[in-house]
Amino acid sequence: MTTFKTLDDLKDIAGKRVLVRVDLNVPVKDGRVTDTTRIERVAPTILELASKNAKVILLAHFGRPKGKPETTMSLGPIADKVEEVLDQRVHFAPDCIGEPVARAMSHMTNGDILLLENVRFHAGEEANDPEFAQALAAEGDIYVNDAFSAAHRAHASTEGLAHLLPAYAGRTMQAELEALEKGLGDPDHPVVAIVGGAKVSTKLDLLMNLVHKVDALVIGGGMANTFLAARGTDVGKSLCEHDLADTAKQIMIEAAGAGCAIVLPVDAIVAREFKAHAETQQVKVDAIPADSMILDVGPDSIAAIIEWIGKAKTLVWNGPLGAFEIPPFDTATVTVARFAGGQTEQGLLISVAGGGDTVAALNMADVADDFTYVSTAGGAFLEWMEGKPLPGVEALMD
Repeated sequence: MTTFKTLDDLKDIAGKRVLVRVDLNVPVKDGRVTDTTRIERVAPTILELASKNAKVILLAHFGRPKGKPETTMSLGPIADKVEEVLDQRVHFAPDCIGEPVARAMSHMTNGDILLLENVRFHAGEEANDPEFAQALAAEGDIYVNDAFSAAHRAHASTEGLAHLLPAYAGRTMQAELEALEKGLGDPDHPVVAIVGGAKVSTKLDLLMNLVHKVDALVIGGGMANTFLAARGTDVGKSLCEHDLADTAKQIMIEAAGAGCAIVLPVDAIVAREFKAHAETQQVKVDAIPADSMILDVGPDSIAAIIEWIGKAKTLVWNGPLGAFEIPPFDTATVTVARFAGGQTEQGLLISVAGGGDTVAALNMADVADDFTYVSTAGGAFLEWMEGKPLPGVEALMD
């Protein structure tokens, strides 16, 4: 793996101005932050730098203000929640460049923390404008990127800055990159990947990349129906992209050539209605009733997936196996997640998972803490799984 510098490489930073790119794009309802997970993830980096008497200056975005100030997308109200999580005073500047920042910084003492206003209030941020990046760089001596979730964007605060100041990975970025290296960069084989979700069309690049990197690819969720249909199976009223049958066939051909086993459902839980506690039926996949839809994989399929994971040394997971949000269609996802969590706890498996639905499913199964690493990065995690270079990461590499 290409190396990158971390906070371990930062020496004698007392009094230095450290610009830290963090992800504070947290969910807010009625003006209140409803989930502090992303703040908690970056807290160790912020507190470590402050404890070393650096002047910590936080850069972040919130929402999509389209390059101009938008009151509803100000980071001002979020500063209070950051302060609460850190249990340390967090000052706020009403802009991210210019005189308001200079004034706020003039009052900083060593160990202070200053949050700057939404970088996306300036069009130069998303355009990765060199002049805007220079204006940001003028406010710091050192740059630390701790926002892997924004690393797939080549923006001024995620990519441009790294070329203008000595650049380092924060603790969250470091943990993410090290976990991803274990997952697909240089994994212990056999490697099993689980990919679920509604549509093949949203994960074509992902599937094509994985068949060349893993030993077995488990396909679940609605996308499995497209693969079943491509094999000539009648999937009834199930969600299915029939127009992608040829694409599914090509993926299976690529997998065969690469020595990757494609694991599809052999049985299913079907229902005539998509609602909680609907009347269900367990059937083989070649006997799906014409008036029913597949909403989860069946017990034989669960057993086959567990057998693969039992043989694996590495598991990478993105997407649920069924419609897990509605019982009883959460059975397969929860059962497999708990088995994988148990294997990980016993030291038999390295497990890396990511994606919004996946994180929600692992939390539902109460095993998120048992996995080796659970990424909250969303789009960046998906692009990494697709094998695409992430500009914010590439800029940190030596």
